[in-house]
Amino acid sequence: MGVCLSNQIKGESPFNNTSGVTLSKMRIGDGTDTSNSSSKSSSASLPPTPRSEGEILQSSNLKRFTFSDLKAATRNFRPDSVLGEGGFGSVFKGWIDEQSLAASRPGCGIAIAVKRLNQDGWQGHKEWLAEINYLGQLRHPNLVKLIGYCLEDDHRLLVYEFMPKGSMENHLFRRGSYFQPLPWSLRMKIALGAARGLAFLHSDDAKVIYRDFKTSNILLDSNYNAKLSDFGLARDGPTGDQSHVSTRVMGTYGYAAPEYLSTGHLTAKSDVYSFGVVLLEIISGKKAIDKNRPSGEHNLIEWSKPYLTNKRRIFRVLDGRLEGQYSLSRALKAANLAVQCICMDPRLRPSMDEVVTALEQLQEKDTLKNEQKDNRVNRHSQKRSCRSNAESKHWKMAYPRPLASVYA
Repeated sequence: MGVCLSNQIKGESPFNNTSGVTLSKMRIGDGTDTSNSSSKSSSASLPPTPRSEGEILQSSNLKRFTFSDLKAATRNFRPDSVLGEGGFGSVFKGWIDEQSLAASRPGCGIAIAVKRLNQDGWQGHKEWLAEINYLGQLRHPNLVKLIGYCLEDDHRLLVYEFMPKGSMENHLFRRGSYFQPLPWSLRMKIALGAARGLAFLHSDDAKVIYRDFKTSNILLDSNYNAKLSDFGLARDGPTGDQSHVSTRVMGTYGYAAPEYLSTGHLTAKSDVYSFGVVLLEIISGKKAIDKNRPSGEHNLIEWSKPYLTNKRRIFRVLDGRLEGQYSLSRALKAANLAVQCICMDPRLRPSMDEVVTALEQLQEKDTLKNEQKDNRVNRHSQKRSCRSNAESKHWKMAYPRPLASVYA
């Protein structure tokens, strides 16, 4: 269960989710925004943020599905099509025609993930509308694509592209034959993709604070490309001479920045802190908060900080399943980047653009190393081939006739 930190903060029980779309867990607070958000623009000529439900729904570039459409696409929300469950409700796998977006038979057309609002759940209409507001207008390779929605009577649903590899959370923390440990190179690729998604949200084109960055909200396509999902807690960032946005404290325990928890002041650096926590989870293979670990190790950040910048002690933090897949220098640079992101003083944290640059450099070094390794393998193969040819030529000169004739 979640840990109660104050009378504003409440926790929800986590859930297991193998879906292509994940829901929020352990949410903090009630989400009431106490500031007046300013308008923003995006690379897609995002209009000023709508303030009414009608304006949001009319301004979104989304397909409006009927409830019967989605019943047919999910085979009447059959239990065996459930991908995951959470505070919002359940997520179902469905199928639609790629051109008409009409419901189709399983295996025909394109797969979708349908998130259905549970009327008895504690998440509600406001977060459903926020998803449409942001994902209906923002487009980026590292944001999950929202295809459409349904608003009919009491039914509220969201329709996303299906993400075959599920969430980063499952790959990092679930055990079993289906979830093999992700190699170092894939982890860095996913971290870079997620960082690019956050950097776009913070850019002048969007000016959005994500507010709920965590491994369960990083979804993976068939090629392990990372895409951010679940924008129910997203908020417009500060504009003009504003330094922050004041909100009720919301987020996920273990990921929320300390200054946000204490003041309710939300900035882009709040997301940077959350990214640092996730990067630490990625390189350690450990959850941010885990009461099952030994005493003194429940909080990953507090336990790991003394080891992260020490090249002799960092191995205590690094995921033991990755042994031999990285160089010490690269591991130290990744750990140092995490340390910078989780700095207690938000002014000393890097921007997400700087984080992207640092991860790109790590990626380039990994690529160079792999190319050098491939070249060494190729040269070794060529040498073996040359030796084989020379030995064959020598054999033919020594035995010009077939061996069978020698014994004739």
